[in-house]
Amino acid sequence: MKYFVMLCDGMADEPVEQLGNVTPMEKAYKPNMDALAAKGEVGMVKTVAEGLKPGSDVANLSVLGYEPAVYYSGRSPLEAASIGIDLKDTDVTLRCNLVTLSDEENYEDKTMVDYCGGDISTEEAKVLIEYIDEQLGNDEFKFYPGVAYRHCLVWHNGNPHPGELTPPHDISNRVITEYIPKGDDTAKLYEMMKKSYKLLSEHPINKKRVAEGKHPANSIWLWGEGTKPKLDSFYGKFGKKGSMISAVDLLKGIAICAGMNSVDVDGTTGYIDTNFDGKCKAAIDEFENGADFVYVHVEAPDECGHRGETDNKVKAIEMIDEHILGPVVKYLKSKGDFAVLVCPDHPTPLNIKTHTSDPVPYLIYNSKKEQESGVKCFCEKEAKATGNYIAKGFTMMNYFFSE
Repeated sequence: MKYFVMLCDGMADEPVEQLGNVTPMEKAYKPNMDALAAKGEVGMVKTVAEGLKPGSDVANLSVLGYEPAVYYSGRSPLEAASIGIDLKDTDVTLRCNLVTLSDEENYEDKTMVDYCGGDISTEEAKVLIEYIDEQLGNDEFKFYPGVAYRHCLVWHNGNPHPGELTPPHDISNRVITEYIPKGDDTAKLYEMMKKSYKLLSEHPINKKRVAEGKHPANSIWLWGEGTKPKLDSFYGKFGKKGSMISAVDLLKGIAICAGMNSVDVDGTTGYIDTNFDGKCKAAIDEFENGADFVYVHVEAPDECGHRGETDNKVKAIEMIDEHILGPVVKYLKSKGDFAVLVCPDHPTPLNIKTHTSDPVPYLIYNSKKEQESGVKCFCEKEAKATGNYIAKGFTMMNYFFSE
C-alpha cells in the first residue's frame, strides 16, 4: 500500500467577487481532485487548534500527525534544521526575512511594501545576508542564508520568549508603527532591523535592483522565534518510510527532524513558476525507491493569496492538479493499492492576504474503499455540506493510514 499527500499550501479561501462569488477551489479546473473526491471521503478538518497562530508550521505538523501542543517549538528552528545549522539547547532561532520597506526617514514610519523583498533570488540574498552577518553578527548573533527571502538568525543563549514579533506577510501595505518588535527583550533585535535598512539600501545589489525597476531587499525583519525541535521519528510513529518534497525550508526542516527523506528538486521556487513537473517526477522516484509515504508540498497558492493574485491562485491549483496529482495517481494505479490525501494546511484568503485558523476541506481516496461521495467539486462549500468533520487535525494521519 502506498500513501500520497498533496498539500496545497493556503489553497482554501472565501468567495471572491472577481470570480463570480465562488472560491478559487470552485473556479479551478481540477478534474483529478474532483474525480478522487467523487469516489472518496470529503469533509472539513481543523488543522490549527484554538490558541495557536495559523502558520504553515503548526498546520503542516498537524497534517503530518504531530500534535502542535506537544511538538511545536517555533517555526525558525525547523527552518534552521533544513539549512543544516547545528543548534544547541540554549540557542534561540528567528526567521530573518529580507523585505522591502518604504523610504520614510524614521524606521517606524515606513510601510511594508513587500514581505519577500521583490522576489529576490537565492543568489542575491545569500550575498546580502552574509554582508549583514559581517556587519551585525557577533558572538551573540549569527545570520545564516536560506532560500530566496527566507533566512535565519541564531541568538546564542537568547530569550525564547523575547516579546511580540509580527510576521511580515501579515502586514503587507501597512505602516509598521504598530508592528515593530515589542517586549522586554526585543531591543537588540529591533536595533539590528533598523541598522539593516541603511546597510542594505546602500548595497550594490539593491542599487542595481532599483535601477532595474525592482523592489530592493532593503531591510531584515525578525520573527518566528523558537528553540531546538524534538520530533519523534515519522517511521517510529506510523511504521511508514516517508519522503518530503518541498521548496520551503520549513517543510524540509520538519522532514529532517522527523527522520524523513527530504528531496531537493531543481527549479523549485515556492511560487507559481515552480518546477511542478520536477516535483511530480521526484514523488514517483521516491515511491520507486521504496518510500511508503510521499508528501508533496506546493507553496504557490499561499503566495498568491498573500499577494492578492486571484487569477494566479486559480492557476496554481490547476497546475498542481494537472502536473502533479494526475500523473502521480496514474502511476500509483499502475502499481497496486494506494491512498491519497489532498488538503490545504490553512486558508489564505485573497481578501485579507494572510492566514486564518478556519477549518479546511480535505479529501481522502483509498483504492480499497471506493465509495460514492456525492461530491462533484472538491471545494469548501461541498466539503462542509458532507457533514464530515475532523476536529483535531493531528488525528487525520492515523485515520488516513487506517485500512
